[in-house]
Amino acid sequence: MRYRHGLIVGKFYPPHAGHHALIEAAAAVCDRVTVVVAPSSGESIPLSLRLDWLREAHGPAVRFAGVYDDHPIDYADPAVWDLHMALFRAAAGTDRVDAVFSSEEYGSELARRFHAEAVLVDPERVRVPVSGTAIREDPVAYWDRIGPGVRGWLTRRVIVVGAESTGTTTMARAMARHYRSRGGVWSDTRWVPEYGRELTEIKLRELRRDRPAATVFDVTWDRADFVTVAAEQNAAEDAAARAGSPVIFGDTDAFATTIWEERYLGSTSAAVAALVREPDLYLLTEADGVPFDDDGLRDGEHLRHWMTERFRTELESRGVAYISLAGSYPQRLRTAVLAVDGLLAGGWDLNAPITPKAAVSRVEQ
Repeated sequence: MRYRHGLIVGKFYPPHAGHHALIEAAAAVCDRVTVVVAPSSGESIPLSLRLDWLREAHGPAVRFAGVYDDHPIDYADPAVWDLHMALFRAAAGTDRVDAVFSSEEYGSELARRFHAEAVLVDPERVRVPVSGTAIREDPVAYWDRIGPGVRGWLTRRVIVVGAESTGTTTMARAMARHYRSRGGVWSDTRWVPEYGRELTEIKLRELRRDRPAATVFDVTWDRADFVTVAAEQNAAEDAAARAGSPVIFGDTDAFATTIWEERYLGSTSAAVAALVREPDLYLLTEADGVPFDDDGLRDGEHLRHWMTERFRTELESRGVAYISLAGSYPQRLRTAVLAVDGLLAGGWDLNAPITPKAAVSRVEQ
């Protein structure tokens, strides 16, 4: 059977492999498919992100429309159905709907109200055993059933910050290696190198083309450089989160860039500050107990304690979650692992779908 216009309605909280299979099933037998994403406004994942993720997965062949639906849910009440249907019809557009595709029991009634044929797809969740409820309760258990966008949003981000030669790179790399060793979903745990160091190397190489004896102290920085560093660091972190395990580790971030901008230019610019994002946890590497290693790209040992205290002061003033790593390398690693294990054990606190009495809606195309 082939249909001219197929319709799917759901919350997609979050989009998962079952949703994608449903959309693909509709697209295979319909000339056009419209997917209406209809969450309540109290849910944790923004509607705009769900639309972005679905469009990324299915491209322009499928039309996606979003509408916030805060009406109560009562499948036995025709008046409540009328409230929902007004939103769904507006989002679905003016073209007649020939078939409603669903994996839920309400699909048949939804189809009847659209005067369309009901097409049930895998209602017992046999082909794709997953649900939004199950993912919200335990994302790790269903990590392979969610796409890159959802992974990137759910991934726990742990950022290592600290002064030069205090072990930020060593710790970020070691933490990723530790979690990879656990296997399973954790085997693809990633860490994000420091882009500022990469840019320093680029600048120094360019200087040495004309001045072979140039050193890191001859490298100059301007405001645009720090914006580039912060933006590139964010982009690399996002890419790693989309492709990796439920946790990633970053060697510095845009917040750390604000401290380095202050160090070189005397203050932090609004452009760099605007790129700062709060991770789930910071690990601050203490300077004491770590020998200074001058690898030719560093300012000098005399700055380490000042930088450490600047990081500490700013972290505390921002009220973000952080712990200090001190002592020997094994001690630091144990402290970090315990902290991250605690973070992961806390789970993901996603709001349950709500049904407020007040009806408020907004359509996003």
